[in-house]
Amino acid sequence: MGINTSFITQYLMAIKSTKTDSVPERIITPSERETDATHENILRPKTLDEYIGQEPIKKHLRIAIESARIRKAPLEHILLYGPPGLGKTTLSAIIASEMNSHLKHTSGPAIEKQSDIVSLLTSLEEGDVLFIDEIHRLKPQIEEILYSAMEDFTIDIMIGSGTGATSIKMDIPKFTLIGATTKLSKITGPLRDRFGNVLKLDFYELIDLETIVSRSFGLLGVVVTTP
Repeated sequence: MGINTSFITQYLMAIKSTKTDSVPERIITPSERETDATHENILRPKTLDEYIGQEPIKKHLRIAIESARIRKAPLEHILLYGPPGLGKTTLSAIIASEMNSHLKHTSGPAIEKQSDIVSLLTSLEEGDVLFIDEIHRLKPQIEEILYSAMEDFTIDIMIGSGTGATSIKMDIPKFTLIGATTKLSKITGPLRDRFGNVLKLDFYELIDLETIVSRSFGLLGVVVTTP
């Protein structure tokens, strides 16, 4: 007796359809949706006035930014530290926006070779902000290049190899480095000393969290009702 493959195919498709229909759509899912990126961009504050909480840091940054504007110079380098999820990345974008500067984003583990950091530094324009997340994970040879870049806005480039190698000092545009870390103790002394602003982010007060949630609901058009 022959097997009706068409019937079997239809049967299996029917079972699959039944299983799919029986699984309700989850409100919360680990899968990224098309609207997630748009919502994230909407929810992120763009200015210090929109940023909720961290009042001591905001006060310090307002003074530093205004001073830099008066001097018509880049901000002194900034080191942000504290537990994850408190807004270090958001603050870096706000600082760049307040200074009308371009922001370049990278992380310590992503900078593997000396050529990587040299390429980043030479691609900067005057007044740009370079944000390095997890800066405590930079390799020692990468840090050594940053020392002169942060202090004198110059880098040493090695040409050739072996006994015939020569070092050439190259000027780079004046920029602001913002480093972020959750492990301040792992930042080496020479690197930390080159940051003019070392700022600690603290956990948010309950009233700040309520304000953040209310603001987010308002931006997303969600109506909040209380029982």
